[in-house]
Amino acid sequence: MAKITFHGATGTVTGSRFQLEIDDKNIMVDCGMFQGRRENRRKNWDPFAVPPASFDHIFITHSHIDHCGYLPRFVKEGFHGRIISSQATADLCEVVLRDSAHLQEEDAKWANKKGFSKHSPAEPLYNGEDAEKTIPLFKPIFYGDIYQLSENTRVRFHDSGHILGASLIDFKTTKNDASRKILFSGDLGRPEIPVLNDPDQVYNVDYLILESTYGDRTHSDVDAAADLERVINESHQRGGVLVIPAFSVGRTQTLLYLIRELEEDGKIPKMPVYVDSPMAIEALQIFNNHIQDFDLFARMQKMQGKDIFRTADLHICRSKEESMSINKVRSNAIIISASGMVSGGRILHHLARTLPDAKNTVLLIGYQAEGTRGRTLQEKKETVTIHGKHVPITAKVEMIDGFSGHADYFEMLAWLMAFNKAPKKVFIVHGNPEASAAMADHIRETYNWEVVIPQLGDSFQLD
Repeated sequence: MAKITFHGATGTVTGSRFQLEIDDKNIMVDCGMFQGRRENRRKNWDPFAVPPASFDHIFITHSHIDHCGYLPRFVKEGFHGRIISSQATADLCEVVLRDSAHLQEEDAKWANKKGFSKHSPAEPLYNGEDAEKTIPLFKPIFYGDIYQLSENTRVRFHDSGHILGASLIDFKTTKNDASRKILFSGDLGRPEIPVLNDPDQVYNVDYLILESTYGDRTHSDVDAAADLERVINESHQRGGVLVIPAFSVGRTQTLLYLIRELEEDGKIPKMPVYVDSPMAIEALQIFNNHIQDFDLFARMQKMQGKDIFRTADLHICRSKEESMSINKVRSNAIIISASGMVSGGRILHHLARTLPDAKNTVLLIGYQAEGTRGRTLQEKKETVTIHGKHVPITAKVEMIDGFSGHADYFEMLAWLMAFNKAPKKVFIVHGNPEASAAMADHIRETYNWEVVIPQLGDSFQLD
């Protein structure tokens, strides 16, 4: 018997935390932070429903903060087992968790300095010491390798195509010539994302835990590179600064790759590009260390000697001083900074400065969860709150959908089509209520499979 309990990513796109009790092992798949609305973020501070010390292993699908960002808190509260991930995910998590701890410490200091926190003193969810205790617990494996969880249960990682190192994770238990396979999708990628491979196909799945971020929509049939070309050229013509909030891992690298290609093809002017995210800078090096995980075309370019992520006039801003020097930039430049949903980080300072000026542009290139500043910008409200102040949204706000690393419902249905049998049950997670409900309906109508949308804390026996 196996049992799954949902401790997160139910009714929301963040906080992925799934407890799997299997073959006398107590494990977690993903250990992410809740983001977005205040009521969601507060869940990060709630005592976990199960003592962290009782878990043997944690398996991480990928290095985005909503899938791995709660790990240091979990370690702080007693977890001391192994953390299993792909090789690239382990390297990226080292950067992500240190950066997350630093940002939380800095945000707490800023809140105390400015006095806009309701808590006195404001404290971080975890600190740098907690992150450092977490990193040595990682035990990475390669795609396709077998991790023997117990005598009867093995675990295998497959490329999910979402970001570098992102994985589908399948658990297969075999007893008395009978087997059961449980598959966690993590975040399922899209076909033909630059640099990344398409999602691997997995077969003979008995239970599927499937994300539903875009379960209620399809990505518009547009050329993301062409849209990026248009936005950059229009920004240049207005003489303003183009500010792009971007996830440090994955989205920033894709942007640099495409900007370089547009420059080389003569489709946009060569202008200064500032990457102002220490984590994105470190992630760039990790990308270059994991060329084996690139798609074939990207590997061919590397073999030809191209630095595929370097634009003509690239400025890497590691220090605070280098970041602050960007304040002098008033026109004809591109600033890429984190976080992608404008929930924290250096992007806040850049937006506070550039949003009030109509000649500037803010480009959103990914999903913006409810309750985030990114969603406020997307909805083009009059103001957005940054560091306790209401900043007018006067700059032009653009949105490009084609950069999403999440498969939409049609792409997920196409991926599911290759399953060679109907799963006994599909659990829909990691989506807003409307998206999860729509994804469940699509699967029922298309394949007539049994689909469940779990609530927070729900448990199910898996035969």
